[in-house]
Amino acid sequence: MPIYIEEKRGKAFLAFEGMESFLQAELAERFGLSSPTEQYGRLFFCQDFPQDAPDPWFAQCAMQKPFLLHFESIGQAAAELKKIQRNWAPCSYQFFRRASLIQEKLPYINLKERTFPAKIPQTPMGLYALIEQNAILASAQTSSVLPAGKIAFVEDHVNPPSRAYLKLQESLTLANIFFGAELPKAGQKCFEAGACPGGWTWVLAGLGASVLAVDRAPLDDRLMKNPLVTFQAHDAFTLPPEEIGPCDWVFSDVICYPDRLYDWVQKWLQSGLCKNMICTIKMQGGIDWAAAQKFADIPQSRVVHLNYNKHELTWIHCQK
Repeated sequence: MPIYIEEKRGKAFLAFEGMESFLQAELAERFGLSSPTEQYGRLFFCQDFPQDAPDPWFAQCAMQKPFLLHFESIGQAAAELKKIQRNWAPCSYQFFRRASLIQEKLPYINLKERTFPAKIPQTPMGLYALIEQNAILASAQTSSVLPAGKIAFVEDHVNPPSRAYLKLQESLTLANIFFGAELPKAGQKCFEAGACPGGWTWVLAGLGASVLAVDRAPLDDRLMKNPLVTFQAHDAFTLPPEEIGPCDWVFSDVICYPDRLYDWVQKWLQSGLCKNMICTIKMQGGIDWAAAQKFADIPQSRVVHLNYNKHELTWIHCQK
C-alpha cells in the first residue's frame, strides 16, 4: 500500500475520560447530531459537524481538520507526521505497542504530570490516533496547545484541605493559555465565595495573594491561622460587591443553580470592581446547555470542562 493522505470532512472530538456519555449528549442536544459517524474509543468523528460551530465543552480536544494517513511502516508514519509539524500527541485506544513505537520516533513532548504553576508553550499541538494497523486519523490543527488537550498535576496528598484545589490550578493555567492572565500573586486581593473547606483558598494563599474567604462554615484550621487569609462567616452571594471592594480575582465553587450563579456574576461584572473571575457551573440533574451558553456569551469568557471536573462546567473570565 503506498503512503497517502485522505482529507476528511467534519471534525473529531476526544471525550474526557469517563465523560463519553456527556459528549454524546452534547453532540445530540446542542448540535443535533444523533450519533458520531465513527467512534474510536473516546474519539468521536463527526462528518456533519458544522465547521463554524463552537467545539463541544465535553471534548478534551478537537481535531479541527482531520485527515487519514495511510502508511506501510512505523518509520513512515512518524516521518509523514513530522513533515507536517513538530508536535504530535497520541490518542491511543488499540494497537498500543505500535502506537508507542510511532510516538518514540516523533519529537519529544511532555506527557508527564506537571508541577503547579506550569508554563505551557504556546506552540501548535497535533493529535493522532492509530485506528487501523496502517492508518492514522490525525489533525495538525487542534483546539488546544496541551497534549491531547489534557493537563494533570502532581498531587499533594498532605497539605490541601480538599482535592478541589486541582480544579483551580487547572483553571488558572487555562486562564493564562486563553487570555494571557498572570497568576494571582503577592499584593493582590482575591475573594472566594463559599470557600469551605478551603481548597481554592489554599492555592491562592500559596501563590502569595491575600484572600477574603466567605462561607457559613469555617475553613480548615490551618487556613484560619494563615495571615494571608481573612475569613468571614456569611452567605457570600448576599454580599454586594461594593461591600467587598475592588478585587483582582473573584472565585466561586459554590453548589447552586446556574441561574443564581449567573445573576451573582452579573452583579460583579456590572460593578466594575473585578476583571478576573473563575466559577464552577454546578448542574442539578442533567446539563443545562442553555444556562451554560449564557456564561459562554459573556464577552472575554470561556466555558470549559476541566480534567478535574465531574458533572459540572467551569467559566473563566479575564479582561485585559
